[in-house]
Amino acid sequence: MSSIVTGEAVVLELRPASFAARALGLLLDMALSIVLLVVILIGLSAAGGDLDGAAQRALVLASVVFCLVIVPVAVETLSRGLSLGKLAVGLRVVREDGGAIRFRHALIRGLTGFLEIYLTFGGLAIAVALFNERSRRLGDLLAGTYAIRRRVPVEQSAPVFVPPRLQAWAAAADIGRIPDATARRASQFIRQAGRMAPLSRAGMAESIATELAAHVAPPPPPGTSPDDYLAAVVAERRSRELARLGKARRRNAETGERLHRLPFSG
Repeated sequence: MSSIVTGEAVVLELRPASFAARALGLLLDMALSIVLLVVILIGLSAAGGDLDGAAQRALVLASVVFCLVIVPVAVETLSRGLSLGKLAVGLRVVREDGGAIRFRHALIRGLTGFLEIYLTFGGLAIAVALFNERSRRLGDLLAGTYAIRRRVPVEQSAPVFVPPRLQAWAAAADIGRIPDATARRASQFIRQAGRMAPLSRAGMAESIATELAAHVAPPPPPGTSPDDYLAAVVAERRSRELARLGKARRRNAETGERLHRLPFSG
């Protein structure tokens, strides 16, 4: 797996596509491109019978470039890394930092792909993809891209609760001054923690716990781990927000009932 850090300081794991999945998606894209090319050539043959040999060769060359380079580049650019073949097998091409590709990346992949896929019958693409960990072909290496899996199993997030030894502390702690952005980072960290590498998880937990500590009083009992501290603060904050929301709803309902009982005055 590879990882990226989001704007909320949460590490996300991206799953690179396997060699088999990439090969299947590529074969589907190649088949579609060749079918399109054959259809265009048949149409040119039927409509261009009066053209001389040079004009016919120029049209054939233009058709090849259009179907095997221009169309794939345009599709990947407009769909931000998708194609019909990748869509069928659940893949997407992204930049090395996990972002969506742009025209420059699609163009490099398309031009290089014509060489490594069609001119070498896929031999160069296979040889390069087999000897790197993300199954990247030459076009990916030059463009700074790779393919990731779009279809991943949905993981049920574990329930967040206050650890038993911290329940008394959390109930009395002042957590009302926590900024929303900090609370959001803590919540997102807890949701993503199970998919993070141990070292990344420990470092991120320590960093967010330190940030929270500036807005929470009193400090937790000695020996509290960053993970337990974050879980306690997030769970207690959520419980208090739910309690406030419940009180507001009941208050609104009571107000509405009293207004309903008032005599009508015209």
